[in-house]
Amino acid sequence: MHQRHPIALRIGAIFSAACAAFAGACAFAAETPSKAVTLSGGYTVDVAGVVSGGLAKRGRVLDDLQFGADIDLDKAFGWEGAKAHALLLNNSGAMPNDDAGTVQGVNNIEVTRQRARLFEAWVEQSFGDKGSLLVGLYDLNSEFYANDSAGLLLAPAFGIGSELAATGPNGPSIFPSTALSVRGSWTPNEHVYVQAAAINAHSGVLGDPGGVCTEFENGLLTIAEAGWRGRGKVAFGAWRYTKKQPDIRDVVADGLPASRTAQGAYLLLERQLTGEGEDAVRKTTAFARLGLSDGDTTAFSGGWQAGLLVERVFESRPDSAFSVGVNQAFLTGKFRANALDEGQLLTRAESAIEVTYSDKIGPVTIQPDLQYVRNPGADSSVGHALVATVRFGVAF
Repeated sequence: MHQRHPIALRIGAIFSAACAAFAGACAFAAETPSKAVTLSGGYTVDVAGVVSGGLAKRGRVLDDLQFGADIDLDKAFGWEGAKAHALLLNNSGAMPNDDAGTVQGVNNIEVTRQRARLFEAWVEQSFGDKGSLLVGLYDLNSEFYANDSAGLLLAPAFGIGSELAATGPNGPSIFPSTALSVRGSWTPNEHVYVQAAAINAHSGVLGDPGGVCTEFENGLLTIAEAGWRGRGKVAFGAWRYTKKQPDIRDVVADGLPASRTAQGAYLLLERQLTGEGEDAVRKTTAFARLGLSDGDTTAFSGGWQAGLLVERVFESRPDSAFSVGVNQAFLTGKFRANALDEGQLLTRAESAIEVTYSDKIGPVTIQPDLQYVRNPGADSSVGHALVATVRFGVAF
């Protein structure tokens, strides 16, 4: 039986208190007319299929159901400067990337295990208007390695770089499973920010096998980001695991994988090109990102993404939006050498371009999307894949 580390016990206790506070606030809000709790939800259905190339041509259906609650703990309990948040997910349906055969994925709501989960549950304490501390189950991509102008695109690479998304014993604290986290942020003025987090390297939430992982036998993922925000965004981030990870190719004398430090860095750029104000027509924002990793512990040595977002494409359609993005992921020499040992000759990179348009008809958002992936899986023997998706969504 594993013995729990003292840090795990302390964070577990804080997390339990956060959950108790959340449940108590919900019960409190149910009995009072105050706006202590704000409830939200949404349902998304994707119909996706490979039109040409890839591994197979067929249609797939997958979905994402969300229920969220945000609690003002000051209004609920008089806890000044504090708030709580919880988000439940249920993901089901097929996996279109089984047909596309890419290394980065083609759909940001695709999961390998179809089930309901408690995705996030955290408490945040603010210190004036400059700093805050957050504790609980936390999606690091909600604040780290994120460009708002890339949010309309469906390819997972535009959410977080694959060189970070593919790390850890079972993935970092991102969709669809988060981990116990502590995040601090500081904003000395309206433009500059600094944030850092320490996150359990083993992700797991209620709904996953084993539930919430309160042991830290795999160490921590540490990440920090500093940046400037104004008419655009410039940010630099770095991440590192505290416990060494198995090398994907090199072995030591006894035949076991060599131990390496998993680490990396990234650069984010964003710039508003046209349009001022919320009602501006064809407000256009450009973004570009670059990420690098150690290249020893994952299949990806790095990658880049770039694109444009045009909001309110048509003056008469305030919810219309258009986006185009390109991305490229670079595979490590070790990963390609492993594939060659098995008789598979891989190229250095997988590249893709995505074009999408979104608009609302009544309460329903409809978003047709096209992705063209060159060398899916970095395998030149697989035909370039054209993936068509139509996303339907409703918020409530």
